[in-house]
Amino acid sequence: MKFNDRDIVSINDFSKKEIKEILESAEDVEGEKKDILEGKVLANLFFEPSTRTRLSFETAMKQLGGKVISLSSTQASSISKGESLADTVRVIEGYSDSIVLRHPKEGAAKMASKFTDNPIINAGDGSNEHPTQTLTDLYTIWKEKKEITGLNIGVVGDLKYGRTVHSLLLPLADFDVNIYLISPLQLRIRKESMEQLKGEEKNGFVEEKTSVEEVIEELDVLYVTRIQKERFAESQEYEKVAGSYKIDMDLLKKAKDDIILMHPLPRVDEISPEVDNSSYARYFEQSANGVAIRKALLELILGEE
Repeated sequence: MKFNDRDIVSINDFSKKEIKEILESAEDVEGEKKDILEGKVLANLFFEPSTRTRLSFETAMKQLGGKVISLSSTQASSISKGESLADTVRVIEGYSDSIVLRHPKEGAAKMASKFTDNPIINAGDGSNEHPTQTLTDLYTIWKEKKEITGLNIGVVGDLKYGRTVHSLLLPLADFDVNIYLISPLQLRIRKESMEQLKGEEKNGFVEEKTSVEEVIEELDVLYVTRIQKERFAESQEYEKVAGSYKIDMDLLKKAKDDIILMHPLPRVDEISPEVDNSSYARYFEQSANGVAIRKALLELILGEE
């Protein structure tokens, strides 16, 4: 597969075969430190807060021998003076070999990719997509279950605004899994996304639910997301759905012994702390897996062909 100098804007730009190659590459580089990207510079441009994504990209680049420059505060940059994203990207292109971009506007990464020849990596654009998180999620499932195809997967929480969900569902459908979409009625997956998802169905199926209890006994994976408070126009609307779900040990006792519990983090109160040390919890491992995935991607797009 050709990955060299390739943008990573949408997970939908990658075939199932390419995704599998990335997962296998992540397994190969996990835990390794080498100087394959010595002399290369990665620019982290974050217009929204980030902990895991920003730091895992920094860790990945440094473990490959490269260097990182970062913009983590727009107030300390020319953006506060009114500089456009296009101009910012053009400027940063002169300092780096690739740009990791997180931005509150949907489509920002795609737009930015038109103004630079360097690879753009989408680290989240509004409530649209987060492709490297999706690859991290798929890698976690693949590592834990040894396979993705045919699993029963529940996705619970904010399915309307959560960008991790929007990125994850289509590639999951390509692996012929059975998907249960669990959310309050106000936060159901967008109509256009549901239509697209159903169009991708093969041997699996998609069902919408409002209760985790309805399906907990069937699940191999439970993927939990927080309610995206920052995406709500009115605080009153957020308050109506805040705290809709709470995953605790009483619920998980009804599940399969080998169910895995995932969360892209940060969490608020949707997973009880008592679950953290249980055999079900995989969200901290999931976060750590982000380094291996991002190392694989950086090596594939910035390494020698």
